[in-house]
Amino acid sequence: MIMIKVVLATRNKNKINELKTFFNELSDLDITVLSLNDIGYYAEIEENGRTFEENAFLKASVPAKLGYIGIADDSGLCVEALGGAPGVFSARFSGGDDEENNDYLLQKLHGEPIRDAKYVCAMACVFPDHSKDFTVRGECYGKILTHRQGDGGFGYDPLFYYEPFGKTFAEVDMAEKNKVSHRGVAMRSLIKKLTKVLS
Repeated sequence: MIMIKVVLATRNKNKINELKTFFNELSDLDITVLSLNDIGYYAEIEENGRTFEENAFLKASVPAKLGYIGIADDSGLCVEALGGAPGVFSARFSGGDDEENNDYLLQKLHGEPIRDAKYVCAMACVFPDHSKDFTVRGECYGKILTHRQGDGGFGYDPLFYYEPFGKTFAEVDMAEKNKVSHRGVAMRSLIKKLTKVLS
């Protein structure tokens, strides 16, 4: 069994645990997942890319420069009627928190009959020598409701209606959501590719 350390370019414990869970389920790699804090990196990483892939690559490059295999994700919501917005600006769409972002989205879509949208997650894996760098993408399609439903999840989940479930992402548990979510799809693709690259 291959033993390897990767650094997920985040300080979010939920993301770390989520990635560990996916590795345990999907890979034969003996993986240790570290955070930025674990390697003593406390500075903020500027996300000034124009695409999800560019932002993910920028973040993953930080631990790679310190000698680790870096992994990072960037995700957001793309709404058809808004020309793909908020896109890479999803977390700061309104300049406020999740509640304000949801309010702003509803305001922008007021009276709009076309409610199609997709969640997008890009994940990048960057090596110290850049010999095997790659990015993967996961997408999940749904519709934006005219009002919130459910009190779970985060971000735009209370407004993101996933038709096969007949519910919003805020109305299902994390395990159910991960089976179909953009992050779940991207993580599975990343682990499959990383396992192949290192085997």
